[in-house]
Amino acid sequence: MDIKDIQHLIKFVAKSGAHEVKLEMEDIKITIKTGPDQTFNENSGMVQQVQPMPVLAQAPVPPVASAPEIVAAPVQSEEDNLITIKSPIIGTFYRKATPDKPSFVEIGQVIKEGDVLCVIEAMKLFNEIESELSGTIVKILVDDASPVEFDQPLFVINPS
Repeated sequence: MDIKDIQHLIKFVAKSGAHEVKLEMEDIKITIKTGPDQTFNENSGMVQQVQPMPVLAQAPVPPVASAPEIVAAPVQSEEDNLITIKSPIIGTFYRKATPDKPSFVEIGQVIKEGDVLCVIEAMKLFNEIESELSGTIVKILVDDASPVEFDQPLFVINPS
């Protein structure tokens, strides 16, 4: 089970209205708790409402060295030919390999399939995000060193 599967599971549980879901597989144990919880206080004999944060407990899994795949989907805009590149993982978005290096891409730059667009740091691993298509960078939607969510739009590309 990879990080995408876990993120999809969290979203599904949140939408389903379930208060708690436990999943156990070979080397992974996941517990997701959402919604209000009732606890009984033995000293006062009263039931108290507790609003817990969603919890994700996972057994350690060795890091995967492969680069995540890019998700490309059409942008909702006037031009139907624009493609948006979305974040395949949660992490911190960086436009440069190091602070003293130039940015991987700039607006107006022509890119080809396999070019590195950015890196996303997740759990101390820097994942290079490569383009799966050729085209021109139209917009960069995220500031350098900003946190990004799974499936958050990062770039808009004109594939022509």
